[in-house]
Amino acid sequence: MPTIYDIPANILIRRLAQELKTRNEIQPPEWALYVKTGSHKERAPDDPDWWYTRSASILRKIYLRGPIGTQRLRIEYGGRKRRGTKPNRFQRGSGAIVRTILQQLERAGFVKRRGNKGRELTDIGRSFMDKLAAVIKKDLEKAIPELSRY
Repeated sequence: MPTIYDIPANILIRRLAQELKTRNEIQPPEWALYVKTGSHKERAPDDPDWWYTRSASILRKIYLRGPIGTQRLRIEYGGRKRRGTKPNRFQRGSGAIVRTILQQLERAGFVKRRGNKGRELTDIGRSFMDKLAAVIKKDLEKAIPELSRY
């Protein structure tokens, strides 16, 4: 059975974001329209569905690296802050976004806390991701027949 290791990340995240959009537990808060994704960014995201894409990306990172905490995820989504004439420095991403998404994924039953080590995938979350990976792999094999050899 294929897992998410067999699917390219961009295809998996795009499809997973579409699946998460259908769930009632995962909804962008009111402030998501106006917020930047970190202090290193100059503007808010252009994509109106960026919340679902970030949720899908965080769910994938928990699958791959879990248990993982908020601070690690902030580092993952950080970037280079331009400081004028001073040298650029690394800034972490927004903690409120990461925490809110993790809380929503917990309510949906995909993620659970593991003591003070961070969050990890539940059995429901792992099977959801694996089933989605199988569907995507089947679709990719139909679109590109050469992939069936791998």
